[in-house]
Amino acid sequence: MIPVDVQPNLIQQVYDRILSAIVDHSLAPGLRIRQHELAEQLGVSRQPVSHALHLLRRQNLVVESGRKGFAVAPLDGARIRQIYEVRAALDGLAARLAAGRVGAEGRAALEGALAAGDAISEDAPLAELIALDAAFHRTIYRLSGNAAIEETAAPQWPHVRRAMAAVLMDGPYRARAWAEHHAIVDRLLAGDAEGASAAAEAHALRAGRAIEQRLGPTQEAA
Repeated sequence: MIPVDVQPNLIQQVYDRILSAIVDHSLAPGLRIRQHELAEQLGVSRQPVSHALHLLRRQNLVVESGRKGFAVAPLDGARIRQIYEVRAALDGLAARLAAGRVGAEGRAALEGALAAGDAISEDAPLAELIALDAAFHRTIYRLSGNAAIEETAAPQWPHVRRAMAAVLMDGPYRARAWAEHHAIVDRLLAGDAEGASAAAEAHALRAGRAIEQRLGPTQEAA
């Protein structure tokens, strides 16, 4: 991981670095976290690392392990599917609302999000793939005009992004997922609220099932 700058928001920077490593599986599910090693890698003392890990514990992204220790939380396929079921309802609502609010700026934002995904190379870093996928869905949340949708989804996005890493490495799945993004946008640009909602909801449910199938039993580090 890249060392962080020493600034007043040091704990937030350390939190962001560790979260990114958990999301892209640089810190694998079940891995025992050695705080002194993380501190050395990030170029900071152990105190901000400890604070960041306690924040991640509250989000169930790390779990207690041993005496005052932590490990990366396992990936539970069934739990991820449940999160995606909730996300499907939110995504469907967001798409239904967004269909009547797209306008010229919204069209440009949607087409830009699709183009970014279409242009990404096969060997792009996993973190970049995850970021583009998340950005696409957040574009629709914002076009919905209902800030509560993104606010409700936000606490689960670290778990969603982490789960995405399990399937986005699969080229055929990635292509299929992006084709579904195109289908959602087609419905949005046509002003088809119900069609857009159905496409967005089905997309999330399929993703949840695919992730559960890929993960199988609770996934932990060897």
